[in-house]
Amino acid sequence: MPLPHLTQARAPLTREVEVMNQHGERESIFIPAERDLTVYVDKRELVTLMTLGAHPEWLVLGYLLNQRLIASVDDIESITVDWEVGAASVKTRHGIDHIEERTSKRVVTTGCGQGSVFGNLMDEIDSIQLPADMVLRQSQLYAIVNAIRLKESTYKSAGSVHACALFLAENLQLFVEDVGRHNAVDTIAGWMPLQTDLPAGDKIFYTTGRLTSEMVIKSAQMGVAVVVSRSGITQMGLDVAQRVGLCAIGRATNKHFLCYTHPERLVLDAVPPPAPVVRERAASAS
Repeated sequence: MPLPHLTQARAPLTREVEVMNQHGERESIFIPAERDLTVYVDKRELVTLMTLGAHPEWLVLGYLLNQRLIASVDDIESITVDWEVGAASVKTRHGIDHIEERTSKRVVTTGCGQGSVFGNLMDEIDSIQLPADMVLRQSQLYAIVNAIRLKESTYKSAGSVHACALFLAENLQLFVEDVGRHNAVDTIAGWMPLQTDLPAGDKIFYTTGRLTSEMVIKSAQMGVAVVVSRSGITQMGLDVAQRVGLCAIGRATNKHFLCYTHPERLVLDAVPPPAPVVRERAASAS
């Protein structure tokens, strides 16, 4: 079956504004260009997403996949984004069964700007099967953290955004920024099934945001067994990661990290030497 037809309605990621600094001086800076995008599925309004608009079609597709409203990209015929009216029109091939019932319960999550998911977060969680042999080497983890550090980004120029990235081993495949980490992970989830040549290697997901239950579940739904965060993890995020067999690594900056769950997936091949012991010099006899 052919891939869905997608427009390419990329929008400017930043906007230049004039501000006054602490010295009373006027200067121009850039801020993230947040905008609203209302999603219509077969002419039925579903949700309004607040986004930068970097890859709105991937975002909408990933949102539908992560909400479990569609089973695969084969369910979608087209996604058309029109920024003049702030709308994304989704045309499915056969409709979505019981869409009213499936979207009647909304859970407000901890996402920036308050994300939301339809239905129960834990539905079908036990059916997820992650690759049993997936491991990440400590040296690869350091390479991932360094690659993110060197990446030119909207955050460096304008701040106020979250980033997510997909790696194969230490090789960066896709880097996405948005006003909320849930949007960034949905965008990656929408991009992945469109890549007919994406190698079937070991996938690692990176996020600058904290590892909440929502982030862990979405990563697991993408078949990713190792997730790395610059931030920490919540209790529910930890519980879900432990339950599905996902290795959650947080506080990953420079050579520092904390492995919260399933450390058997982490191969320690670059353990730093122990810190030198500093001994206080004995006071000289008076």
